[in-house]
Amino acid sequence: MAAIGKIRSWGPVLATVIGLALFAFIAEEMFRSCEATSNERRQQVGEVLGKKISVQEFQSMVDEYQEVIKMTQGRDNLSEDELNQVKDQVWQQFVNNTILEAEAEKVGLTVTDQEMQNLLKAGTNPMLMQTPFVNQQTGRFEVSQLTKFLDDYKKMKSQDNAQMMEQYERIYQYWKFMEKTIRQQVLAGKYQQLLAQCLLSNPVSAKMAFDAQNTESDVMLAALPYSSIKDTEVQVSDADIKDKYNAQKEMFKQYVESRDIKYVDFQVVASKGDRDALMKTMKEAQQQLSAGVAPAEAVRKAQSQVAYTGIFATRNAFPSDIAAKIDSMAVGQVTSPFETAYDNTYNVVKLVNKTMLPDSVEYRQIQVGGETAEAARKTADSIYTALQGGADFEAIAKKYGQTGAKQWMTSAMYERAQTIDADTKNYIQTLNNLEAGQLKNLEFSQGNIVMQVTARKAFVAKYDVAVVKHTIDFSKSTYSEAYNKFSQFVSENNTIEGLEKNAQKFGFRVQERQDLYNSEHNVVGVRSTREAMKWIFEAKAGQVSPLYECGNNDHLLVIGLTNIHPVGYRDMESVKEQLKQEVIRDKKFDKAAEKLAGVKDIAGAKAKGAVVDTVRQITFSAPVFVQSAGASEPALSGAVSALKQGQFSAAPVKGNGAAYLFQVIAQKQRQGAKFDEKQQSQQQRQMAMQAASRFMNELYLKANVVDNRYLFF
Repeated sequence: MAAIGKIRSWGPVLATVIGLALFAFIAEEMFRSCEATSNERRQQVGEVLGKKISVQEFQSMVDEYQEVIKMTQGRDNLSEDELNQVKDQVWQQFVNNTILEAEAEKVGLTVTDQEMQNLLKAGTNPMLMQTPFVNQQTGRFEVSQLTKFLDDYKKMKSQDNAQMMEQYERIYQYWKFMEKTIRQQVLAGKYQQLLAQCLLSNPVSAKMAFDAQNTESDVMLAALPYSSIKDTEVQVSDADIKDKYNAQKEMFKQYVESRDIKYVDFQVVASKGDRDALMKTMKEAQQQLSAGVAPAEAVRKAQSQVAYTGIFATRNAFPSDIAAKIDSMAVGQVTSPFETAYDNTYNVVKLVNKTMLPDSVEYRQIQVGGETAEAARKTADSIYTALQGGADFEAIAKKYGQTGAKQWMTSAMYERAQTIDADTKNYIQTLNNLEAGQLKNLEFSQGNIVMQVTARKAFVAKYDVAVVKHTIDFSKSTYSEAYNKFSQFVSENNTIEGLEKNAQKFGFRVQERQDLYNSEHNVVGVRSTREAMKWIFEAKAGQVSPLYECGNNDHLLVIGLTNIHPVGYRDMESVKEQLKQEVIRDKKFDKAAEKLAGVKDIAGAKAKGAVVDTVRQITFSAPVFVQSAGASEPALSGAVSALKQGQFSAAPVKGNGAAYLFQVIAQKQRQGAKFDEKQQSQQQRQMAMQAASRFMNELYLKANVVDNRYLFF
């Protein structure tokens, strides 16, 4: 009994322990759930109308679009700037398509498979002309070619031919992308057409639009420019600015967060010692080329960024600074080292030789192989002998499993190559130097090629040029010295005030950037600043960033976050200067209007100090530009169009640059203009279509778009 009593006395303790254990279990599950949600959020590139897209999905879409561009343009890769454009286009397409599909679903709009079939049969959609299924003779899309390809693709999947399957797969994926894009394009067109039908034209509005475009008024204009009134003559209070802010508040609505920064960006450049060391190398290269050292050896020893191939090439093959030199050089001449600012290089050039050669060569060939090199040579000799004796080229080619078809080689196909092996060089030089109709039996290590040049055209100057080009780079010691100095500056100044106060002492300059958005691909135009961008949109106002090494490993960057502009209305303080200028303009107009009060004619306005001039051909649909005020004045165009010939304005017109009084001295229809109700109504409908095309912007603002690309790309 004593034991039971003791256990009972532990009751409250046991209840607490069990409660804590249960709480720990529940909290652990809750933590795991929150962690999973957080991890999921960290992998999300963005969100539109609640539809999330992960980084993997987005990257897949980018890769798909990138492959399409490579295929259509015959490219192997894209530059960083081009890839950034691709990412922007893919994101915009995702946003637009998500919004469009949601809106189309609400009204029951779809693009059926039958519609797509009809579209393919018609073959008139412009995007179909970008596919490989265009008849080269008629220039029209052929659905039969597409059908045959799809059948061949299915058959190819069952065959064991990896190389052919890879080619078929690329074309198939390209077609699937085009098909998807066309379907989205058609759906967008339907939705736009639906909206356009809500905007109707009628004879009255057509006539009003015609008159607005074609009724021209000549006026005698009296302008009292705001610039003639000193700023000190008007007083602007905080209450004035607040009233203006409240009146124009909708203008300051911000739909995407932005941030203001102050920053120090220091680019490391080569020191005098670095430049002197490189110049020594360039002078040595100049001496070797002048002394007759083999160009390939001199260029290789100098570690030039432009390889020497020994192939004659057009001036298009060379960097623009080199091309500009070789036209005026004599054969054998070597330049002194010279600097090119736009690519930051030192250069030495030797014109080894110059000649006139065809830019394009038409030829045909038969490749000859054998069990041994000797066997291949014997076969090639017999083929060459037969062709010299008048045998049919294509017939012999078919005998050896080839077509012998004619093909073109152009300079652009080889002249930009950085390396060319001996066999390829021999092949190119032979083709360039053979006369039309001439045969040649070329011997290579793997066999022979019997070739015949059939035509040569577009003879141009070609150059054999040795180029030593070197970027003027900084040394490790130069970078280390710059880094240490910048690092000291950052460590000693961990506030924005400190950065501004001491930057000049260290030889740096604080710069400012307002309204930076996370959709930008870099910070203040410097490459490789994604980490800095992430810091900016995670930091709090007043904080200073760590030191960032960025650019092409040649920039040092530190950032201070000065302000955050969240989604919603901009605070009055951030737009205060703009508001102040508008209040000043309002008050200057009031003073000008007061000065012009009671004026009944142009002479009276001139007596009050107004600038008088004749302005001709004013129409309602186009704002007039007033030279004396230096401003475009849409309000003046509207006021003039409301009066008849001979009338004088009843009150001053408030313009952007002045207060105006005017008298209409002539009014007429534009010469040659004739009202055509049908044509004008059609123009009105086209304008309605243009207005409807702007629907996406309105829908975007309501789609709760979240763009987190800066976290990943």
